[in-house]
Amino acid sequence: MKGFALLSGLAAAGLVAASPTKRADATAITIKGNDIPTAFYKGNDRFYIRGIDYQPGGDSARVDPLADEKICGRDIEYFKDLGVNTIRVYTVDNSADHSKCMSALADAGIYLVLDVNNGLYSINRAAPALSYNAAYLQSIFATVSEFAQYKNTLAFFSGNEVINEKGNEFNAPYIKAVTRDLRAYIKAQNLRTIPVGYSAADVSENRLETALYMNCGPDEVRSDFFAFNDYSWCNTDFVKSGWDQKVKNFTDYGMPLFLSEYGCNQNGARKFDELEALMNKEMTGVYSGGIMYEYSYEESKYGIVDLSGKDGSGDVSKHGDGSEYDNFKKSLKANPAPSGDGGAASSQKSSKCPEKSSNWNVDPKLLPEMPKEAQKYMKEGAGKGPGLTGTGSQTAGDSGLSTKNVTLDGSGSNGTSSKDNAAAMSGSSMVATLASVAVALVGTMLL
Repeated sequence: MKGFALLSGLAAAGLVAASPTKRADATAITIKGNDIPTAFYKGNDRFYIRGIDYQPGGDSARVDPLADEKICGRDIEYFKDLGVNTIRVYTVDNSADHSKCMSALADAGIYLVLDVNNGLYSINRAAPALSYNAAYLQSIFATVSEFAQYKNTLAFFSGNEVINEKGNEFNAPYIKAVTRDLRAYIKAQNLRTIPVGYSAADVSENRLETALYMNCGPDEVRSDFFAFNDYSWCNTDFVKSGWDQKVKNFTDYGMPLFLSEYGCNQNGARKFDELEALMNKEMTGVYSGGIMYEYSYEESKYGIVDLSGKDGSGDVSKHGDGSEYDNFKKSLKANPAPSGDGGAASSQKSSKCPEKSSNWNVDPKLLPEMPKEAQKYMKEGAGKGPGLTGTGSQTAGDSGLSTKNVTLDGSGSNGTSSKDNAAAMSGSSMVATLASVAVALVGTMLL
């Protein structure tokens, strides 16, 4: 196993560099720069996401790498060596302080795309009506309040692969509602405007419908961007991977689009030739880059480095023969971000809501209303987050559930109960949710 003697020495020096190196510019990223709101901008310059997914220890460890100076300080040196400008983190402790790690990332010119959910506080795709509750919203609002203060927080994900197969698209109204609520909270609390969007699974039957749905309706319920996880390029090329057709389908989509995960590992050591396409005008008119999955080698058997300790700790070395680390670094260097606007569309526009079909059983007109017990956070703020040791929210229906649907523009509603508030559920999906609600209610009565 190949180690980094030089980088390890640098990382051991801690977060504050001893050398008088110039700090990078941490100008906040927006989607309004240069009057072209279909891409990300740093000032008036187009910004391309050239990132890496980062969750040392894996999902099961529930480690917040941005609250541990030793972990983030160690890994920032590798991010700098690779040449990435963005990391995606899936789990953070919203009760912890993140100022030192976020400052160190900013000094390195590295931005954060953050999932607001975690394993304890998230929408349960099997029971969205029950898990969309006040306890859940308090947690994700607290996460937003913590990270909105840092200029290098680039974006928030309202969900990740909640819709992961044909047949569970009934979750879509809840994802859209969460996105709506997060954007409303940012505005109500007068926080810095940070884009909010969804990270979708690459489900061929409803990928495009999901994207159109997240971009339809009035501005208050639309996402700021759309992203999806794509593992179809397996050391192939632009055409064989099907990326040419995806570019065609998303042309004139109307808002920023990027890959929240990429890096198929099914065809030998990864070469990361995807970057040549992502940074080429055949894609830059539609896509704003992507985030490679992933930094550390975990149970999912991706990753370009190994960690010697448990739960994200220990020394770092290149995984295997080091070829994937080297290939990713070389590909980033060989394919720099292009200059100019990259062919980005000059106007932002909403999509038409997809109609119901065999692949998309979602009512295009209705969303669950925010639980009334959570509406106080708009004025009062969320307060301190529950962290990663709380009781969780997925069955916390007693904290307050949505009791009715509202139209996309909020102008009307119906009296649907929270148990039926899946907006477009059918068949086994509704049965599963009702069963979950019933179990939760019985459990509450037995306490």
